[in-house]
Amino acid sequence: MAVYALTGFSLVSLLSFGYLSWDWMKPSLVADVATDPMEKSLPPAFARPPHIIFILTDDQGYHDVGYHGSDIQTPTLDRLAAEGVKLENYYIQPICTPSRSQLITGRYQIHTGLQHSIIRPRQPNCLPLDQVTLPQKLQEAGYSTHMVGKWHLGFYKKECLPTRRGFNTFLGSLTGNVDYYTYDNCDGPGICGYDLHEGEDVAWDQSGKYSTFLYAQRVSKILASHSPKEPIFIYVAFQAVHTPLQSPKEYIYRYRSMGNVARRKYAAMVTCMDEAVKNITWALKKYGYYDNSVIVFSTDNGGQTFSGGSNWPLRGRKGTYWEGGVRGIGFVHSPLIKHKRRTSWALVHITDWYPTLVSLGRGNLSNVPGLDGYNVWPAISEGKESPRTEILHNIDPLYNHAKYGSLEDGFGIWNTAVQASIRVGEWKLLTGDPGYSDWIPPQTLTNFPGSWWNLERLTDGLRKSVWLFNITADPYERYDLSDQRPDVVRTLLMRLVHYNRTAIPVRYPAENPRAHPDFNGGAWGPWASEDDVEEWEGGGEPLKSRNKKKKCKICKLRSFFRKLNTRLMSNRI
Repeated sequence: MAVYALTGFSLVSLLSFGYLSWDWMKPSLVADVATDPMEKSLPPAFARPPHIIFILTDDQGYHDVGYHGSDIQTPTLDRLAAEGVKLENYYIQPICTPSRSQLITGRYQIHTGLQHSIIRPRQPNCLPLDQVTLPQKLQEAGYSTHMVGKWHLGFYKKECLPTRRGFNTFLGSLTGNVDYYTYDNCDGPGICGYDLHEGEDVAWDQSGKYSTFLYAQRVSKILASHSPKEPIFIYVAFQAVHTPLQSPKEYIYRYRSMGNVARRKYAAMVTCMDEAVKNITWALKKYGYYDNSVIVFSTDNGGQTFSGGSNWPLRGRKGTYWEGGVRGIGFVHSPLIKHKRRTSWALVHITDWYPTLVSLGRGNLSNVPGLDGYNVWPAISEGKESPRTEILHNIDPLYNHAKYGSLEDGFGIWNTAVQASIRVGEWKLLTGDPGYSDWIPPQTLTNFPGSWWNLERLTDGLRKSVWLFNITADPYERYDLSDQRPDVVRTLLMRLVHYNRTAIPVRYPAENPRAHPDFNGGAWGPWASEDDVEEWEGGGEPLKSRNKKKKCKICKLRSFFRKLNTRLMSNRI
């Protein structure tokens, strides 16, 4: 008992004093920039469809931006956010594929069959082909569409590739995790391959170039070769700051005083990404796009705390349905915004970008019924009330069921062993196992993390399967009100029942050995032939390795020289 009391005191002390110096309700820690007198001479908003630049970062924690009080330097993001609209009630998904699928389709995971985990490299799975994507709708509206960066929405057949899903050009990786220099990705011991693609071809010649720089340079090249008189959509999905923790040495040197090595490398990667965004913004101005542009910045999920990320003061981390896993960094920067330099508390979800951006681009949404997203541009630009009042964070029937959950605990209407979470108004409900539930301060100590905060999870989390929080009053999820407000619990469980009735079956096929890069010239890429696809989708046996291709000598030589070039480039940097 004494130990628990001491632990509680330590947690409350940190939450109440030193680590809560950032005021949750304070609009900004960055001074507002004086109004630019040149704004009055800008052309009327939407005189023509705006250029849209959507920037998505990977695994960047909620705390890891300057204007949230971070010790990491992000001057570009701070300035763009201060001059635009900060979204401080903005939600994403807890892991990679779900956020990307909901951005691209405007639909919840339960409506695309991707409600469980991520799409893995060897799975015959991808974003459902019957979904009309965001870039496809913008193409219909006359946009030139380009993607740079991480796809992670499946590639087992060519129809799944970005260039077949609405993008005119693509430079990036298809899987979820590659080396920043060599672009190699291993999906298990000995299952490794190269993953950088130009269009539908393997971009062997780009090996050795740091991906954050490479992607920013490609955006500049696209802008330089396009006419600002014609609308353009560029989706920039940075690999940063996902593991592996790699950065040019000069960026790491800036954080040499940080005792925690992972945090030091992670901070360097964030600052490097910030400079890449600066270069993209500069290119927009240099080539004449900026005055008619909309820049959207978003993270894809919460930070991974054991890899340097921080979601402080929020609870939880990447892969969880606590606020630290699903509340994102988000802002919009544009000369077209009517009421700039402010913080918005309008409820916004990543699915909302689909109808919002298609509407901005004067696209037609009438032929894509059933979207889960809303057009939130009036809320962002004019400060109007958000049309969104609730968010289904997810329902995952395949995730490990909570030991102490039951239908009885769910009033006979919902099995609380099932992992699910929903936000309705100011209330948030979680059932099943929401994931790692600690509050983790920024990793600044040499031997961080310690162990004192783990008692909260051990004493509270393991014997529960239902949590209820008033997120408006308690954004840190410290006070579970499920016992005090069973009426609210029942109401939110009914909403889960409602959504679950609309869910389609989960798409999560077994991994297939045919996907091994050794059978595909040493690179990750489409591996299923038309006959194979028909056999698999028709319910036949899993694809055999009868069509294995031996790795040719020229492929081995190519791999050797690629690795040699990478080593030389690394030594040079």
